[in-house]
Amino acid sequence: MISFFVNLFNLLVAIAYGLKKDDEFRILMVLLLLLLAGGTYFYWEVEGWSVLDALYFCVMTMSTIGYGDFVPTSSFSKIFTIVFAILSIGVFAAAVSKVVSIILTRRRQRLEGGAK
Repeated sequence: MISFFVNLFNLLVAIAYGLKKDDEFRILMVLLLLLLAGGTYFYWEVEGWSVLDALYFCVMTMSTIGYGDFVPTSSFSKIFTIVFAILSIGVFAAAVSKVVSIILTRRRQRLEGGAK
């Protein structure tokens, strides 16, 4: 359990660092939040899902988990979901990759700083 909290802390530190120091990371976070907000609003309005259910569906789609407990019902929603998935999976993967890059870069800097 301790390792979970250590890793969560490291993740939050990396995100905070990326938001302060990395323009590319900030752009990815803005895109990610815009996709989440837009998708949530769409499913809330068109499908009639609660805001939490719509947000949950968006996160499950963009992270490629896709439990299947919520499914778009109209043709319009299905087309939107196709476009949403293509865009959001790419942005999500880029954001996760950037977080990993930040973590590894900071770890390398710490090791090189300690070796001197």
